[in-house]
Amino acid sequence: MILTRDVILAEMAAGNIKIDPFGADQVGPASVDLHLADEIRVMNPDVESVDVRDDADYAGVTTVKKLDEPYALADGETIHGITSERITLSPNICAWLEGRSRYARLGLMIHVTSGFVNPGVDNRQVLEISNVSGRTLMIHAGTRLCQIVFQRTEGSAVYKGRFASQEKL
Repeated sequence: MILTRDVILAEMAAGNIKIDPFGADQVGPASVDLHLADEIRVMNPDVESVDVRDDADYAGVTTVKKLDEPYALADGETIHGITSERITLSPNICAWLEGRSRYARLGLMIHVTSGFVNPGVDNRQVLEISNVSGRTLMIHAGTRLCQIVFQRTEGSAVYKGRFASQEKL
């Protein structure tokens, strides 16, 4: 079941959900807004094709850039961003990253396919940001670009995969 504001705050008080940094104004009726940090990962312009196989690695075809100034996200372009906030979940809580409607209405997608946040994580969340607007969108660090929706699991588990301790892009 989806956790509502009062339950989210109670779970935070109990230490089952941690968000750092956190401001109470980030909490909505059933989600918490998250901010885009000051770095992005973009495709290298000289890469013409990428083999999509089990051993494919995004790091070899992309470059990390500081987001000191607004980034002009071209129509059809996808970049990676990362949340300012570190998310820590107990083994019986998972979450979903969702876009915010104000940006979706402008043609900005916040996660292309990997919006699930595993139980037991302790990391920052990478965002797959895509522009489907038909025009350039200017992306700014510090914007409340997405929201996280929490739910309880049946049973408990802890994610220990490749991105378990992700801190940077």
